[in-house]
Amino acid sequence: MKLYTLIALALLSACKDETISGYAPNGAVWRLETLNGAAFGARATLSFPETGRIAGHAPCNTYFGSQTAPYPWFAVEGLGSTKRACPDLNAESAYFEALAKMTLSEVSGGTLILSNDVGDQMVFKTSD
Repeated sequence: MKLYTLIALALLSACKDETISGYAPNGAVWRLETLNGAAFGARATLSFPETGRIAGHAPCNTYFGSQTAPYPWFAVEGLGSTKRACPDLNAESAYFEALAKMTLSEVSGGTLILSNDVGDQMVFKTSD
């Protein structure tokens, strides 16, 4: 029985990460360039620090959450952030609202596009 358990554990550890973090370049930090076709005037970043996790800096606060949908699907769950106030709180609210609505992802080179079926879109570029 121990042999079967060891084999099962080995197979599970060899599985490819099927979330977007398995398709994005390791360690990439994505900066939001446009939101629904308009330049995003504040700084916001997104990264995938480990399988099924997201993190980043919104215009005012750092944030974190889970993303477990298989690529190319995208779904943020358990989004949390620090609670600092700043002049860009409206931009931060727009960022978090948009991020929560995204359902599809596409990685192409240094570009990450998040979108949904109603036409909303967030375009990120890596900050190499």
